[in-house]
Amino acid sequence: MVTTIKLKEQTKKELDTFREYKNETYDEIIRKVLYIAKNVGKNPQLSEKTIKEIEEARKRIKEGTFYTEEEVKKILGL
Repeated sequence: MVTTIKLKEQTKKELDTFREYKNETYDEIIRKVLYIAKNVGKNPQLSEKTIKEIEEARKRIKEGTFYTEEEVKKILGL
């Protein structure tokens, strides 16, 4: 089932900063943020690691050093 939610423009812009790849859906972004929020108290080191990995992914995207979905499918033979 899919639902629609209203977001303020600023909230959407802030969610966009969590995007790791161009076609990442808002559902994926929100799930990622929820995962971090749920785990920050339980395992702060894991959360720090996750945040670092997101930052590194953003850097790779800005540099253009990443695989597209189609490239990954080809590599995996899908």
